[in-house]
Amino acid sequence: MNFFEFKDSQLYAEDVKVTDLAKEFGTPLYVYSKATIERHLNAFENALASKKHLTCFAVKSCSNLAVLNLLAKLGAGFDIVSEGELRRVIAAGGDPKKVVFSGVGKTEAEIEYALSVGINCLNIESEEEIDAVIKVAKKLNVVAPVALRVNPGVDPKTHPYISTGLKNNKFGVSEEIALELYQRLAKEPCLKVSGIDCHIGSQMTDAAPIIEASEKIVNLYQKLLALGIKVDHIDMGGGLGVTYDKEVPPQPLDYYAPILEKLSGYDVALYIEPGRAMIANSSVLLAKVLYQKNNGDKHFVITDTGMNDMIRPALYGAYMTIENAVDHKDVAPVVCDVVGPICESDDFLGKERSLKVKNGDILAVRGAGAYGSSMSSTYNTRRLPCEVMVDGKNATVIKKRQSFEDIWKDECILN
Repeated sequence: MNFFEFKDSQLYAEDVKVTDLAKEFGTPLYVYSKATIERHLNAFENALASKKHLTCFAVKSCSNLAVLNLLAKLGAGFDIVSEGELRRVIAAGGDPKKVVFSGVGKTEAEIEYALSVGINCLNIESEEEIDAVIKVAKKLNVVAPVALRVNPGVDPKTHPYISTGLKNNKFGVSEEIALELYQRLAKEPCLKVSGIDCHIGSQMTDAAPIIEASEKIVNLYQKLLALGIKVDHIDMGGGLGVTYDKEVPPQPLDYYAPILEKLSGYDVALYIEPGRAMIANSSVLLAKVLYQKNNGDKHFVITDTGMNDMIRPALYGAYMTIENAVDHKDVAPVVCDVVGPICESDDFLGKERSLKVKNGDILAVRGAGAYGSSMSSTYNTRRLPCEVMVDGKNATVIKKRQSFEDIWKDECILN
């Protein structure tokens, strides 16, 4: 559930009309709902309440400091994939001891920084990365908490670009060699075998793949116990899907119940890494209609908001619900492509949409919180959008719109 609802033909963010926000702060504009973020985190916390656990928000999905700070205050942990994301978490008041660090390409400098601030766990994704962690741990004279990211070969039945658990994906180590590698880790004095990590993909709307993956991970856990290797947590990653169109994903309580059942009786914590399911529907992206035109049978609604502000439709062919912030009663609907100002043919927010629209209207792109702002760019030298957080009747800027000079401030002209 979220707090973006129509009242008297006007779309509200909690208790504020989004058209008022667009008028005050301009467009493109990301609008977040504080109450929705809180509700979503509570849904995950309640789902795992019967087990020792850590809910690690996937920072890559939305890295705004205000969002991270809110989640940190609510007790969340964080899943990060770079030193920059770790520094963001710390700048936002997050606890490094609640941070897990994934990613196939960690540099030695990143590993050193992570160990120096005392993160919860490094999720190792290759045999050669083991050598790098050992080298850095010895240099710092610390014991590094580590897990192997195990690739269970499970098809998440999602978009191929966001599938991560198959053998042709770059992530993790195969389950065939995981047991051997864990025995190697356990023999290293500078390493602490802390967990088993697994993440098979994103936008999963069926629990069957994660249940299959958890069976394989629990089987590995049991084999480790038999060898005298006891980990303190099992990390089943993120991936729970959201409703962009007609999807009906399970609720967190139903999604994780089978996993909790498999872990009952074992003294091991459950870690999860939700990103999209936590933040997607906590935000809308507002776009202003500039012009309309017909090219033969094709009708275009041209907005001031493009693929630089929201790249998911162009990158993945992702469907995102688009609504007019005002439900016109006197306008006939038109089937149209909603496009932006970028000089690319794949610059669109949605295709073949039925909308009742007038020039100057504000369109709301639903589900914009995940991989919207965090993947935005200044392509075509367009400024990064403003972002606001709504809390009841109040709206606070949590990211200022760039000045044009901000875009090139780090560039230099040759003498």
